[in-house]
Amino acid sequence: MDTEAPQYMFDPSEKPSRELFEVPLVVATDESIKGYGCLVDDPSTFDIEIVQWPASGWRPIDPGTGDEGGYVEGTFRCDWKGDVLYGENEAVNGEYVLGWSADPQTASTKVQTEPRSKVLLWHMNYHPDGGQLFFPLDNKPFVVPVALPGDDLKPEKVVAFWADGSKGIYIHPGIWHEGIFPVEDQQRFLDRQGKVHARVSCDIGEEFGVYLSVPLHRG
Repeated sequence: MDTEAPQYMFDPSEKPSRELFEVPLVVATDESIKGYGCLVDDPSTFDIEIVQWPASGWRPIDPGTGDEGGYVEGTFRCDWKGDVLYGENEAVNGEYVLGWSADPQTASTKVQTEPRSKVLLWHMNYHPDGGQLFFPLDNKPFVVPVALPGDDLKPEKVVAFWADGSKGIYIHPGIWHEGIFPVEDQQRFLDRQGKVHARVSCDIGEEFGVYLSVPLHRG
């Protein structure tokens, strides 16, 4: 099957209006995040998981090989411009439109026209080759939308973890996610992830006909 890589930078007006699917917001604790990953106190002592390269036939990969690519790290920047949230990941030289706070047909990149109480999310992805760490550099609250592994992603499987900014969030390989959502206008994170950077994507809007409405505030 031929597929095209998703376009991550575009004018939001290129996307149609869609119904919204409300995503539950969960406070990230050591207990609530189990299965998805864990909270991280100190990134300097934390290693991410690297998945061994899969065997292509019945002969196994030799022990101690196939997982030597290591990781890359850099600053992940999140910036609101008007109603649109942009992301820039230095670790993998990526730039993204992460989502918007208003209908994309009317969302402005110049001025804020709606309260930034939510992010309307159009896309999610996962990395089969390694885990990923998001550690806040500005000690401010943030939100990460996630779903458990499996290519049968559905909107009802997505949850959003709210963190107070005192700890980082690490997600296991295969966990569906999107970039980090700052609760304030902008925020910086240390991003650490597998160097191979394999990525499996789902265009939520095209596949399910909705945008995920991810709340940014508790209560």
